[in-house]
Amino acid sequence: MSESKNKQMHLGAFLFQVGHHIAAWRYPETDTSGLLSHEFYERFAQTAERGKFDMIFLADTLAVVNRAGTGIKHTVTVRPEPITLLSYLSGVTEKIGLAATVSTTYNEPYNLAREFSTLDHLSGGRAAWNVVTSGRDDEARNFSHAKHPEHEQRYERAREFVDVASALWDSWEDEAIAGDKVSGDFADPFKVHEIHHRGAHFAVRGPLNLPRSPQGRPVVIQAGASSTGQHLAAETAEVVFTAWQTIEEAKHFYNSVKSLAVQYGRSPDDIKIMPGIFPVIGATEEEAREKEALLQQLVVPEVGLSMLTASLGVDLSGYPLDGPLPELPDVEQINGGKSRFQLVADMARREGLTIRQLMYRVTGARGHRTIYGTPVQIADQLEQWFVEGACDGFNIMPPYLPGGLEEFVDLVIPELQRRGLFRTEYRGSTLRDHLGLARPLSRYRSGYEASTIIH
Repeated sequence: MSESKNKQMHLGAFLFQVGHHIAAWRYPETDTSGLLSHEFYERFAQTAERGKFDMIFLADTLAVVNRAGTGIKHTVTVRPEPITLLSYLSGVTEKIGLAATVSTTYNEPYNLAREFSTLDHLSGGRAAWNVVTSGRDDEARNFSHAKHPEHEQRYERAREFVDVASALWDSWEDEAIAGDKVSGDFADPFKVHEIHHRGAHFAVRGPLNLPRSPQGRPVVIQAGASSTGQHLAAETAEVVFTAWQTIEEAKHFYNSVKSLAVQYGRSPDDIKIMPGIFPVIGATEEEAREKEALLQQLVVPEVGLSMLTASLGVDLSGYPLDGPLPELPDVEQINGGKSRFQLVADMARREGLTIRQLMYRVTGARGHRTIYGTPVQIADQLEQWFVEGACDGFNIMPPYLPGGLEEFVDLVIPELQRRGLFRTEYRGSTLRDHLGLARPLSRYRSGYEASTIIH
């Protein structure tokens, strides 16, 4: 099926608790003892690096997820802080990228820029920031707000936030540090710049109190698929994580974001689009489906229903599980994740799913695409999407850990490598090297007004 031996896919290893399935912690082969043990996370990171993945991707939320009072009792709500964890993992890995989710809604640009710059320095140029706007009132209540800001307001803040963080990363030119012990000159003050940002949401003088990091700026990732999210991605992102059920939808999104990038003065190759994939691997397709069925049997029904309710913004508790969905609100009425709402609603309508069937789609892949089968069948499906122009690679979501990732690395990766679709060795040391992204130049490298220079 391969069209070219030159183009190779990118792969992220999506680290989510003890596996992406909501009942993964109950699965017999899941390691539930290591949620806060360094051995558990080392094993994940080193397995992904052994498989030559581009990056580890760590999701996050800023509240305990206790939907309908079921979360704390029946699900894993433990979430280690991303920057701390990835800083640790930078010391037990050598090449793999380290991507952390940090919200623009409940943080400040200076703190975030400093944290990611430190991670990029410590890791030798492997840091990435997944830009999110948060999506729930539960998070707002942990930051002195009664209600989550409106969708458009969150994205306006996010766009300005990314610009401020990028300016701070640029505020030291690459040659700013002199380190001349004889003259006593540590840094050239004409190459360290105040950014003097004053906008609708932030006022930041700068500069950052760290020199420019190995990648110039950490890689910027974005995950929104709404119209607003696509524009933010086209303007600011270098990697886009997304979720699609059909190849036609994925191709449409791929072409849309790449076209928007051109409108923002960027090359389509400046953005890598990587949909999430939930792979269930077996010696046979039947074995893979049996494995997935066992995971579904372990779902507490109240948990599954609460997850579906959260995705759709409609209380489904009074409806029969084996009946159809009730009438849903218009997407414009949704203040949380608009793209995820649309994806789940479209999936239900397209396939005629009952509430129970749709619930199981959400408890497993969380709206992303589930693929079943042998390693060859899994590779076939990944290859089709990649070769036919639906993506630049995939964010792999293991159903359970550690076995779900190890099966992919030991069984699927060799098949992709045999087809020439994935690397056999890293060709560089930074995440930008892995992704084929240029190192950005500092915006202050020349021609900057003297009034902005520190004296």
